[in-house]
Amino acid sequence: MIDIRKFDSLGHADHGWLNARHHFSFADYHDPSRMSWGRIRVWNDDRIAAKSGFPPHPHRDMEIVTYVRTGAITHQDSLGNKGRTAAGDVQVMSAGTGVMHAEYNLEDEQTTLFQIWIETDKPNANPSWGAKPFPKDSREDAFQLLASGNSEDGALTINADARILGATVKAGSTIAIDAEPDRHLYLVPSGRVRVNGIEAGPRDGIAITGEARVEIAAEDDGELVLVDAR
Repeated sequence: MIDIRKFDSLGHADHGWLNARHHFSFADYHDPSRMSWGRIRVWNDDRIAAKSGFPPHPHRDMEIVTYVRTGAITHQDSLGNKGRTAAGDVQVMSAGTGVMHAEYNLEDEQTTLFQIWIETDKPNANPSWGAKPFPKDSREDAFQLLASGNSEDGALTINADARILGATVKAGSTIAIDAEPDRHLYLVPSGRVRVNGIEAGPRDGIAITGEARVEIAAEDDGELVLVDAR
């Protein structure tokens, strides 16, 4: 099963400083058919104006992954963590028993990012935060593991049976990944692609399950972000 969720069908909220598209029900956007995809609960496509951002607010028992597409985001939290994550890089926060955090675009330009929430497998764990650079030229025409539930794989660690992967592709290239048919994969490309022959456009959501192998043919230069979860 491959279900294409067209970009213009996603939930939309424009707050001035924040222009967001919601792949799943979030805040004032509610669609009973788009509550989650497996354990993936939120995928927000955010545009954050320069010198603005999310003021301190709480979370608990959720794995929150931020993939920065352009610009940079600066994180600070009640654990004392602070860091700047730039385009192509990733930060993760395990909210655990509870944490207050803020995410600000302190740059002189707009920041765009994907905010992805995955339901935790370890309720009431100690909260944590981490970030890591992932140069885009190291994942050309191949998926690179960015975060996962395996603390020994060299990527960022989350408390969930999930993998977050990224790739850059050139028009005309094909990239493939093996999948377990009972897993839930969700892919968002920045350009036009064909997934097992099915056409999708820039920033469409592509929900995949029941497939043993996924082949992605790029029709534009761009990048791919993929989550593989229970």
